Amino acid sequence: MSFTKRKFLQLDLKQKHKKCAELLRISYEEKSTDLSYYNQLLDWMHFLPYIHTDFKALADRYHWHLQNGGLSLKEHNLLPSLRAGDHTPKLDFPNIAIYLDRVRSAYNVGSILRTVEALRIGSVYFSERTPFIDNEKIARTAMGSAELVPCFQNVPLKDLPRPIIALDTSDAAIPVAEFDFPESFTLVLGNEEYGISNETLKEADYIIEVPLFGAKNSINVACAFAIAAAKIRTQYCPVLK
Repeated sequence: MSFTKRKFLQLDLKQKHKKCAELLRISYEEKSTDLSYYNQLLDWMHFLPYIHTDFKALADRYHWHLQNGGLSLKEHNLLPSLRAGDHTPKLDFPNIAIYLDRVRSAYNVGSILRTVEALRIGSVYFSERTPFIDNEKIARTAMGSAELVPCFQNVPLKDLPRPIIALDTSDAAIPVAEFDFPESFTLVLGNEEYGISNETLKEADYIIEVPLFGAKNSINVACAFAIAAAKIRTQYCPVLK
């Protein structure tokens, strides 16, 4: 792929970015670090030259051109060698239950499942009003994790491991970073709009929260769970090779 300056400058801006992205992909596939021609195109576009440092930086540059070119790739469509791919799990799932108390969004459920699988946190229990793993949006967001995580429907909270730990906002809550999780327990996640239901809160032995310092009272339930999950995994396995 080669252009004269005149031919390249006749392209509109989106086309220029697309051509730059194509050139970076070719450079990657050929394992070439010689980006002199790419830098020539940048000069014609009045951009600063690009200095190659590693292929992760190259991937960021590649997606920057795609974005400016009006193209979009899904998360799993990065440059091929930058994905480590799936691998053999390092841990089994512990005796921890994650109870979804009327979590409404399939996207949040999918994100939670992905975090559970990635950190090997436990089994996931779905309340009656929470969409299950046969939901297409959940499957798409979980990116294969829904088939790997032990998932159960309509199991009463009273049948799950104690203590019951509610993750929600409350003046009586313990900051998640200060809480010592027991060996076995149930972590409850609540509805995006009104949090954990009153009947479920009555069963809780502890309430923990992610301390917030901004104007908003809460953060997305999947994000809050990811923070708690990181604390749980660090506590149980601080160093894992």
